Amino acid sequence: MALTQVKSQLMSASEIDRTLVRLAHEILEKTKDLDKLAFIGIRRRGVPMAQRLAAKIAALESREIPVGILDISLYRDDLSTIDVRPVLNGTDIPFSVQGKDIVLMDDVLYTGRTIRAALDGLFEHGRPARVQLLVLIDRGHRELPIEARYVGRTIQTTDDEIIEVKFEEIDHMEKVLLVERSDTEAA
Repeated sequence: MALTQVKSQLMSASEIDRTLVRLAHEILEKTKDLDKLAFIGIRRRGVPMAQRLAAKIAALESREIPVGILDISLYRDDLSTIDVRPVLNGTDIPFSVQGKDIVLMDDVLYTGRTIRAALDGLFEHGRPARVQLLVLIDRGHRELPIEARYVGRTIQTTDDEIIEVKFEEIDHMEKVLLVERSDTEAA
C-alpha cells in the first residue's frame, strides 16, 4: 500500500498570494492588448488561480478579465487507467475563445500530459490567437515538449515526490506541500 509523508511546506498562504501578485504584474507587462486577454483554469486547482488572478488584474487595471473553466477528463491519454466512467465536472467557458489571448492555468506542471489534454479541449471551443501557460509550480520531469510562460516557482523533485497544492476554495486550507511517496506494507 502506498503511503505519503509530508517532507516540507514549500509555500504558505501569504507566499502564494505574493506569487500571484507577481504573476498578475508579469501578465500585464507581457500582454499588448488587454481587451483580447482571457483566463481559463484547468479544473480543479487551476480554477481558483484564474479567478484570483482576474481579481488582482481587476484591482490593478479596473477592467474585468473573462474567466473560463476547462474540464479535461475526456481528453486525458490515461483515461482507461483512471476509471471506466470518468466523472465530468463540466467545462464553462462563457465567452468565445476565437482570436483571444488565452492564459491557460494549472497548479503544477509535471509531465505535460495534463496540458496536452487541456489544449485538445480548448481548441474544441475555437481558435485563440495565442495560448500561454501559467503554473504555480513547475516541478520538471517533462514527457512532452511543453513549457510555461509564467511560473510561480520552480521546484526540483524526484519521481517519488509529489507537490500538493491546497487552496482555500477547494481544500479549506492554503499551502503548498512537498510530499514523499513511500511504499510500505500495512501490518
